[in-house]
Amino acid sequence: MTPSSAVLVRPLLCGYYGEHNIGDDALLQALLQSLPAEARPCITAADQQQVQQQFGVDSCNRRSLRSTLGALGDCDGLILGGGSLLQDSTSWRSLLYYAVLIGTARLQGKPVILWAQGLGPLRRRRSRLLVGRLLPLVAAASWRDHQSAQLAQRLGGVSRSADIVGADPVWTLAPMHWRGRGGPIVLAWRSSSQLRDDDWSCLLEALAALAEQNDRQVLWLPLHDGQDCGLMEGLQQRGFVPEPLARRSREIRLQRPEELMAQASAAGLVLAMRLHGLILSALAGAPVSALSYDPKVAAAAEALGCPWADLQQLPAA
Repeated sequence: MTPSSAVLVRPLLCGYYGEHNIGDDALLQALLQSLPAEARPCITAADQQQVQQQFGVDSCNRRSLRSTLGALGDCDGLILGGGSLLQDSTSWRSLLYYAVLIGTARLQGKPVILWAQGLGPLRRRRSRLLVGRLLPLVAAASWRDHQSAQLAQRLGGVSRSADIVGADPVWTLAPMHWRGRGGPIVLAWRSSSQLRDDDWSCLLEALAALAEQNDRQVLWLPLHDGQDCGLMEGLQQRGFVPEPLARRSREIRLQRPEELMAQASAAGLVLAMRLHGLILSALAGAPVSALSYDPKVAAAAEALGCPWADLQQLPAA
């Protein structure tokens, strides 16, 4: 199931859009491509100007519930698209935000669709109770993994024939031809509480040796402006980046998913921690390897058949 099956002409698409996150932008791009040509969606976005310029669509301020409810009033349905929106790890308030949108849409007689959603984590009992009340209000859902689908059935007590478990929608984007033989080592890394100082030292020493032995440049690609930019500089200031690696390294800022794919298509190897860094690099045909901070990254690496390691099980330094 894709949202196009609902035949919505003016849907409100809710997600982590306009947050300067290449992965979420790739999800939005895939969602927009799945809609019928006549659809005129409105997108909830933090940076409305970025979304309007990049995708040529209307937008509303996702950080203002009043603005989003106003946009919902002008739309004929609600689509929660990509990511894990129904969760309380961000905050209880975040979950309430989406609960209000779902409840309002149903009160207005408008269908609600969950598209490529993960479900959870739901750490609070009240969160699980709330989601259990919300799920029966949903017309159809596609889940990004079996665990989410099973949790939805347990909490909501409903099993719709229209519900499916599908691959990450970013896989539907157009692939590129790999031309990176002898190219640089590309990193799609992020900070993680799972990595201790010793872990970073071990990783970066191994990376330095790999780059030195193969005489490769190392490109650091931040996928999320707020979380990934300056990672190399920060690690260097903490004394974790060997000097030979620092000389070979540089950070490249990206604006669009296709820019990441272009870098990956020219790479000799991509080492990814970010899920969509892994998927987009694989679509570019690049040799990939993953460092998993989350089961979704491990699952994607297993599906690809590429080498991967769990950050929680790295060898001791």
